[in-house]
Formats: sequence, structure tokens, C-alpha cells
Amino acid sequence: MPKKGKEKNTKNKAKHTKLMNRKLNKKREEKLARQQRLKELVKKHNELNNEES
Repeated sequence: MPKKGKEKNTKNKAKHTKLMNRKLNKKREEKLARQQRLKELVKKHNELNNEES
């Protein structure tokens, strides 16, 4: 049977989840930004090679 009264650690768990989500979102955004930069560099490189040919 569950205990009666206030639940234990709910504030800490919610705070931890919030912080972890923030961290994961930051990593995702950095990864997407890096991919975008690489795509732009490849595009510029391809354009330069096409002009030279």
C-alpha cells in the first residue's frame, strides 16, 4: 500500500527533468546548427568548383 501524505522528492525530480531537457535541447540545437553550417560550406564549395570548370 502506498504511504499517505506528501509525495517524496517530486520537486527535485521535476527540477532535474527540466534541467536535463534543457541540456538535451541545447545539444540538439548545436547539432542542427553544425549540420547547417556544413551544408552551407559544401554548397559554396560546389558552386566554386562549378564556376572553375
